Amino acid sequence: MIRPNCKFCKLKSPAAELLNDDELEELEQNCALVQFKKGEVIFREGTMATNIVYLREGMVKIHMKGPVGEKILRLNKAPVYLGLPTTFGDRVNHYSATAVTDAKICFISLETFKEFIFSNGNFAYEIIMDLCRMELSDSQRYTNMSQKQLPGRVAEILLCFSNSLFKSDTYELPLSITELADFISVSRESVSRQLSEFTHGGIIAHDKKNVTILRRDLLEKISANG
Repeated sequence: MIRPNCKFCKLKSPAAELLNDDELEELEQNCALVQFKKGEVIFREGTMATNIVYLREGMVKIHMKGPVGEKILRLNKAPVYLGLPTTFGDRVNHYSATAVTDAKICFISLETFKEFIFSNGNFAYEIIMDLCRMELSDSQRYTNMSQKQLPGRVAEILLCFSNSLFKSDTYELPLSITELADFISVSRESVSRQLSEFTHGGIIAHDKKNVTILRRDLLEKISANG
């Protein structure tokens, strides 16, 4: 556990950027920075949510138990707050968060965070906006995935990784093929087959976990047509 230096941190959330010096000092006194290795669980479904969890560096997957296994709900890349609806809505985690890469997490006192919401309107507004953006993004993705066939689903997730997570046409897949299949609700064999078809068609280059988008125009067309 590391004591953070919140006032001079260059990885503050947009909401924390709106705190004054006194509030940042209070945040620093009520925050702990913890490092997680790839694959480590940050918080687990069914446990009490006792802190605000801020992903300062790295990437995590949010996943929930279902009737026949776990379902990956979302990938989050820093900087982002994790589990706010659970923390404020129920105090029991309704899903788990696991590090996809090495990650640094700030655990913030829930009471301190609430104080900022009550006393700093700009901070509260930014938190609300962040929750709204996440809900809209999730709703759009769920709708798209439910109405697209296999090629469209795989194309969309490859573009999502490129545009939102990595900002590059070349990246390492953050999920295994099995996890990727779970994420877009198809079989592992279907994902492997579709990646091979995209590769043989010259749309992407795929070598183990590395992907390079070669024909973005075609991939976008496939994604749009479903």
